[in-house]
Amino acid sequence: MSEEILINVTPMETRVALVENGVLQEVHIERTLRRGIVGNIYKGKVVRVLPGMQAAFVDIGLERAAFIHASEVSEREGSAVEPITALLHEGQALVVQVTKDPIGTKGARLTTHLSIPSRFLVYMPRTPHVGISLKIEEEAERERLKQIVADCVASEGIEEAGGFILRTAAEAAREAEILADIRYVRRLWLQISQQTQIAASPSVIYEDLSLALRTLRDLVSPRTEKVRVDSRETFQKIELFVQELMPAVSGFLQHYPGERPIFDLYGIED
Repeated sequence: MSEEILINVTPMETRVALVENGVLQEVHIERTLRRGIVGNIYKGKVVRVLPGMQAAFVDIGLERAAFIHASEVSEREGSAVEPITALLHEGQALVVQVTKDPIGTKGARLTTHLSIPSRFLVYMPRTPHVGISLKIEEEAERERLKQIVADCVASEGIEEAGGFILRTAAEAAREAEILADIRYVRRLWLQISQQTQIAASPSVIYEDLSLALRTLRDLVSPRTEKVRVDSRETFQKIELFVQELMPAVSGFLQHYPGERPIFDLYGIED
């Protein structure tokens, strides 16, 4: 089964098409002026605590204050969660991550349980836990991946450095590939931590990847034969990203310079 990924970039939007054996399977669109903020990390300021709702409003620099529930602040679960007044107070600086975009009159939803995704894993700097995607069903493979993470953590000397969830893409991944991902997310977390120390409240600390880069991170699979990009600037950004995180992908990256739109060339518009 052959698979190709097409990336079409214009000033107004980026579109991605996943094509298998010449048949369109998925389309993803990200509009420049309406790009989501899910995954972004902010240094915010608590502006109002609501004891009756076990929640608080946090100013993260958007038009409307964002909302956070006590369970997204506490390290405990279920009925053991502390009162919101014991967790937060007005004026408090708080590092948070967006879990849901603002919609209508509702502000964004937040959590303090931060997570940073890479190709094969999700790093949780504040949660000491190793998990495996439920889509990886074979027990021997699950144990192999857990052991690889344990070995990598030990070799890097980062036993107290949070936890990891192995994504579905990690199935059959080599130890060197997982180690490269662990190093990547650890470097990223170090940059975020340093920025948190000096940033004012409210301000954005980290923005999730653009659609083009998320495509490389999330959609490329062993079946992928080509990734074709019709923007020279975006192609160069992808090349840099791939060199750092996914060097094995560089062999099938292609810049498409043709005058005919790439979506027309493959019949995607139809």
